[in-house]
Amino acid sequence: MRRLFLLISVVLSLIVLGVLTKGLVSGRTDRAPAGGAALVAVTVPALNAKTREGEVLFGQNCAGCHGDNAAGRDGFGPPLVHRIYEPGHHGDGAFHLAAARGVRAHHWPFGDMPPVENVSERDVERIVAYVRALQRANGIN
Repeated sequence: MRRLFLLISVVLSLIVLGVLTKGLVSGRTDRAPAGGAALVAVTVPALNAKTREGEVLFGQNCAGCHGDNAAGRDGFGPPLVHRIYEPGHHGDGAFHLAAARGVRAHHWPFGDMPPVENVSERDVERIVAYVRALQRANGIN
């Protein structure tokens, strides 16, 4: 009886978690894409020299979890081209702190983000410029 209660509790908890997180990612309808697929569609704008440099740095340091063009990766990390990361909610300083110190999971069910090794403040500046350019091109101001 006790095992049955525990099993039912676990199943119900997973269902509730699924319902609560389903609407976090815009454009998601029924199930999350499999195998690290992008979580959102991203329009990539024309980039200037600074944002192109940020694109390269993002690819080297961030895309493994946050996906190509900051579209997120199912099972790995959230999209940064998302209203949650708009400048009014997560300012540029939040990105600098996250890279330097890591960040505890608080918006998404991906787990904590570790600090990013070997990324300078200048690198993070370029990465943030790139992410902000992507956000603007996708209606996130």
